[in-house]
Amino acid sequence: MIELEQRHFHCPGYYIRAASKRFEAEGAANLRRRVFVQEQSIFHKHDRDDIDLIATHLVALSTYAHEADQVVGTVRLHEEAPRLWWGSRLAVDSDFRAVGRLGAELIRLAVGSANARGCDRFLAHVQMQNVILFKRLHWSPLEEVTIHGTPHMRMEAQLDRYPPCADPVAGWYHRPRIHEPHR
Repeated sequence: MIELEQRHFHCPGYYIRAASKRFEAEGAANLRRRVFVQEQSIFHKHDRDDIDLIATHLVALSTYAHEADQVVGTVRLHEEAPRLWWGSRLAVDSDFRAVGRLGAELIRLAVGSANARGCDRFLAHVQMQNVILFKRLHWSPLEEVTIHGTPHMRMEAQLDRYPPCADPVAGWYHRPRIHEPHR
């Protein structure tokens, strides 16, 4: 009898794209509720606001047999004034935070999508624990602010580091590196 090593399933890749199907929009809303209401207690019942009605919602989708399986990350973007864009509500499922670059890929799609639509400035209020990530992704800190009782840094993307993405619904397929444990 052959004894096989127990291995954990690794999702082969992730679709990073604009939500265009009902299950994607619902999955993004559910993920935001889990992260911002249940996990972080920033909001009491839900985090939805008027921006949700005008925003483009982006998702990271895990795959199973190369088909979209579940929403494991999300962010939204909207144009506040002509050529001034904001990103907000970046969330990655706690079970997928160790997966390389899911948050970064969502940020790249958000800024690239706005860039393709004529963005001159792209801003975000970033939770303080994520400022280092945003700095690595070529964002500049502007000022500390408190939003919903939580410290944030208002930050601005360096647009020249984000090529325009004219078709966010198509997005792309992201294959993270698998890090095997050392033996």
